Amino acid sequence: MLTLAIPSKGRLKDNCNAWFAERGVTMEQTAGARGYRASFAGMPEVDVMLLSAGEIASALLTGDIHLGITGEDLLREEAPELTGRMHLIKPLGFGFADVVVAVPGSWIDVTSMADLDDVCAAYANAHKRRLRVATKYAQLTRSFFAQARISDYRIVPSAGATEGAPAAGTAEAIVDITTTGATLRDNGLKILDDGVILKSQAQLAASLTADWSGDARKTCETLLSKLDPANPLFAALKAQLP
Repeated sequence: MLTLAIPSKGRLKDNCNAWFAERGVTMEQTAGARGYRASFAGMPEVDVMLLSAGEIASALLTGDIHLGITGEDLLREEAPELTGRMHLIKPLGFGFADVVVAVPGSWIDVTSMADLDDVCAAYANAHKRRLRVATKYAQLTRSFFAQARISDYRIVPSAGATEGAPAAGTAEAIVDITTTGATLRDNGLKILDDGVILKSQAQLAASLTADWSGDARKTCETLLSKLDPANPLFAALKAQLP
């Protein structure tokens, strides 16, 4: 069977349901409202799994599912280099959010990554330790900071509300996801002018490491042609498959 995973709860799940319905694909959970399996009407060969958004990104990377819908931020955090691992089939037009670098608003002279580099160097010199950056996006942070040639920092893994880390004294800056920036402002933070790491949205993605033998390819082609008849979505995917 072709396996497809969608978020199991929240706004992303509701948006997924609506997106499929708009394209004439009706989805029904097969184990009640709290079940973790679903099916498409008229397409019993597609096994729909309900997982957390993070689990979907991991399952695509390991090849445990063929297709999945989740945020691009999670996909690129799981696999910063997507080539040979995942193929982004189609952006879905919902789940918009930005992964950003934010610093205290009181740092009035710090507006860019270059300014942050200066602060990191001064902090290391003054405190004999590196400036702390709290985040759940360690891979994206390392890559972006490397591009900005910033090295005098260390990542503090964030398990809770990242935006509260500077006020709590557990970090000096953060990398986090935001939609409007309101929560950051409420916590006394500002986004650096060139501190947008990724403009993310929900993506329909395919695993390039999954088992595409048997009828999986044919079923995928049928599904993708139903979801977007005007675009050769499967042709672009097929060119990436081993």
